[in-house]
Amino acid sequence: METPERVHHSLDGHAILLVEDNEDDVFMMKRAFRKASIPNPLFSVGDGVAALEYLEGKDTYADRARFPFPLIMFLDLNMPRKSGLEVIAYVRQHPGLRTIVINVLSSSTRAADIEGAAALGANAYFIKPTRIEKFQELISTWYSLAKFEAFSASPNPA
Repeated sequence: METPERVHHSLDGHAILLVEDNEDDVFMMKRAFRKASIPNPLFSVGDGVAALEYLEGKDTYADRARFPFPLIMFLDLNMPRKSGLEVIAYVRQHPGLRTIVINVLSSSTRAADIEGAAALGANAYFIKPTRIEKFQELISTWYSLAKFEAFSASPNPA
């Protein structure tokens, strides 16, 4: 049986977008990617508005050779300008963006945030560890599973 072209059988070097306003958390994520030997390029933006500009290839992010469309997005919830929940809602309402895998990575343990993210269409919700060793363990474990996931093809709306 032939596999439809719209399915990726692995991460295969696809871009991953981190949407995070805390520079310490960006540092921890980049470090965790290096320690876990994750070969995928990791791009980061600092708020929800910049995330949508990146996803839509607007302004600074128009050059898809420099800013490739991501297969996966790690998304903080509490950010300036546009919250993570607003980003999820926007992404899931736009056909060219819907297939992005959205992994919430937040320090919030509030049921309203977890349930809200799930209701809006987040694929996963991870509680952000405060210790760098646990953060590393989380990302390493995620990657060991994600290597075996099948993903919808990422559209390139640009």
